[in-house]
Amino acid sequence: MNQTLPPSQSSGGASTASTPRPQRVALVASTWHRDIVDAACDAIRAEFESAAAPPTAVDGYDVPGAFEIPLLAKQLAATGRYDAIIACGLVVNGGIYRHEFVAAAVIDGLMRVQIESGVPVLSAMLTPRDFHDHEDHRRFFRAHLVGNGREVAQACLATIANHRALAATEAD
Repeated sequence: MNQTLPPSQSSGGASTASTPRPQRVALVASTWHRDIVDAACDAIRAEFESAAAPPTAVDGYDVPGAFEIPLLAKQLAATGRYDAIIACGLVVNGGIYRHEFVAAAVIDGLMRVQIESGVPVLSAMLTPRDFHDHEDHRRFFRAHLVGNGREVAQACLATIANHRALAATEAD
């Protein structure tokens, strides 16, 4: 398949004139609390499917925890293969102050990736202040991430459409 590079990565910043390739998204998910995080990933894939995106539109990548997501997102953005990257994870408060630093580092890292690469990076990162590892909380946060997954997928599709429209006007 011929792939055109996004405007920020093509020579001279100009968009290549060709038929647009199908949307391609990298989904980076932490495996920490996988049963909860996977709810967001499943909802994202379902939303892309309902938008008539082919099953190959979303490539999944796993990392051990949320802290590892920004580096992989940066590496994926550098490939030029993706219109956008979606990050999914759960950063829980384990009773120490550290979780706030981890959450801030992850979100700041994701923002830096998007600003530096020009590839949109969206987030379905849940950072609850109070998480207790029992079935009621697991069920609550799983359901919450289903909603977040749908919302981030819709935002991703809209962002890709906006970027493509901008690239088309720049090409004229």
